[in-house]
Amino acid sequence: MNQIQRPYFEVIKNRIEQKNPLIQVLAGPRQVGKTTLVRQLLASSTLPHAYHSADAIAAGNQSWLEQIWNEARVAQKQSGSKYILAIDEIQKVHQWSEKVKQLWDQDSATNHDIVVILLGSSKLLLQQGLTESLAGRFELIHLPHWRYQEMQEAFGFSPEEYAWFGSYPGAALLIQDEERWKRYIRESLIETAISKDLLMLNRIDKPALLRNLFELGVGYSGQVLSFTKLMGQLQDAGNTTTLAHYLTLLKSAGLLTGLQKFSMDKARTKSSSPRFQTYNNALMNCYSFLSFNQAKDNPELWGRIVESSVGAHLLTYQEEGFNIQYYKEGNDEVDYILQYQGKTIALEIKTSNQAAKGLDKFQAKFSPHRSYLISPQSLTWQQLIQLHPKDLF
Repeated sequence: MNQIQRPYFEVIKNRIEQKNPLIQVLAGPRQVGKTTLVRQLLASSTLPHAYHSADAIAAGNQSWLEQIWNEARVAQKQSGSKYILAIDEIQKVHQWSEKVKQLWDQDSATNHDIVVILLGSSKLLLQQGLTESLAGRFELIHLPHWRYQEMQEAFGFSPEEYAWFGSYPGAALLIQDEERWKRYIRESLIETAISKDLLMLNRIDKPALLRNLFELGVGYSGQVLSFTKLMGQLQDAGNTTTLAHYLTLLKSAGLLTGLQKFSMDKARTKSSSPRFQTYNNALMNCYSFLSFNQAKDNPELWGRIVESSVGAHLLTYQEEGFNIQYYKEGNDEVDYILQYQGKTIALEIKTSNQAAKGLDKFQAKFSPHRSYLISPQSLTWQQLIQLHPKDLF
């Protein structure tokens, strides 16, 4: 995996080579290659550098942050050149953004030529710190989950394997032993993300409810379910406000989101029932009792898995300005409504020869820029997950 370079490598490399670069912030879920990318960057650079992680720092000690920064200042002065300081899991440091602001401003005043790279796996906490203290001092690079083409190039994944096993590079070599793969996803990825990125860093009054919401939500990935109906399937569910808040936290960790219903009325959009969507199909299928081959032999189930994989693919481009919703009026549905630069397109996913009445109704009612029936007879889902959404507009 260390030899694989994501396209973001060149982006950040070009930025830090500029004169007086801003603080570079890499945000993204666990296990998408943030640390690997920075280590590759440092290894390829001729500049002196240091990499530190706050993951093991007790109680997010602020004095630790000041200590490593001072060490970087000394090393920078000794080298007489630009110096790169990379700090991983920065959100673990208590009130990190205020301390970084103080140290960064001191460097600006004293001409310490230190390039700062910050990494974090909790998008919500990172953005809170950035907007509160570091306005005008940073650039944010969001690293999404790996896309199909990356998994194909790196590990030879087929579209079907991407749909079932998802896109965690660290788990790719385990797929020949599915039970081992499922345990790895559940125990090493999901449990770590929930316990370290959510429960330790946020006030969660009902941790069991958050876990149950995640497991139920990924099971319904690609399906619409109201919070009211969801409460009927969860023990000690509290209220819909609590569930909506926990779903926001799961979204911040890159685990699970709820797509909003398309409507010309924004108020109706915000009050709609969510269409649950996992960010990575591995999170959905690691709980299945079925194997990859058994799932493919179940047309109804496989259709839902494919729909979810398309949604996960689209979500990797969300930070590039794409708004992703769904449409539902009565029995008429459209899987994904994409909006980009004022244009709207509709995508209906079919893995067999089925009618698409919902797509016809949506076209007649809203006249989108373009509509696509993704089916074996036209543009296939296997082709779709190899496209950038811009190509559809």
